[in-house]
Amino acid sequence: MAKVVKVAEMSDLEPGQGKVVEAEGQGIALFNVGGIFHAIHNTCLHRGGPLGEGQLDGTTVTCPWHGWQYDVTSGGKVRNPEVKVASFPVRVEGSDILVELPE
Repeated sequence: MAKVVKVAEMSDLEPGQGKVVEAEGQGIALFNVGGIFHAIHNTCLHRGGPLGEGQLDGTTVTCPWHGWQYDVTSGGKVRNPEVKVASFPVRVEGSDILVELPE
């Protein structure tokens, strides 16, 4: 069963932005893509760069350290979608953004 954790409020993240949040001690990159929120693990698989600090273009985030790109809707690497960072279901309740973490 998943654990649901509040990580932000809707007003914290404008469309087209990302940010690093923490849930149960885990760094998560949270993104607002046209009013729809997505969450992936914050650590790039290449050298550990902070994905939540990367540039968001549509549904693609570019790691600020070395340019690896990920689809924020799935966590898949753009050039090789089988290589993934973890992605987490997101839901909004009122103005709260909630992320589901595996137990």
